[in-house]
Parts: sequence; C-alpha cells; structure tokens
Amino acid sequence: MKRRVDGVTCGGCALSAAGAIAAPALWLSMPRTGRHLGGGFENEGMDLKVLFTELPLVVLGGAFLPLLVVTLLVRLAGGRRSRNNGT
Repeated sequence: MKRRVDGVTCGGCALSAAGAIAAPALWLSMPRTGRHLGGGFENEGMDLKVLFTELPLVVLGGAFLPLLVVTLLVRLAGGRRSRNNGT
C-alpha cells in the first residue's frame, strides 16, 4: 500500500518529535521531579525509580499527544472537505 507524503504528514512527524523533546524538558523543570532526582534537603525524598517509571511515559505521551491532535484535526477537516466536494 503506497502512501502519499505531504505537508501534513511531515508536520505531524515534526510536531511529534518536538513533543518528545519538550515533554521531558518540562518534566525535568518541575519541582517534584527535582526533589526525586536529589534536589531535596540532604537527598531527602530521592527516588531514582522515576527515571524508569515516569520518564518513558512522559516521552511517549509527549510524542503521541501531538500526533493524536493532528490526526483528529485532519480527520475532521477531511470529513468536511469531502462532504462539501460531494454536493
């Protein structure tokens, strides 16, 4: 099955990559994350398990949420366009 590559496809991939980079950066800037990674008083509350539990979910969420939004917008716009062309 051959697929056409257009601006929307490239834009969705670029947005997904940007989300996968921006989400961990935002996650690392949160005070709760800093406390878990050793920013608490005398390492109080230090818990490195967040690197194995939260970080992969943050990266996946940052990658898939923009992709989901773009897909929904394209589907909604495509559905309207096909109805208008058919009449």
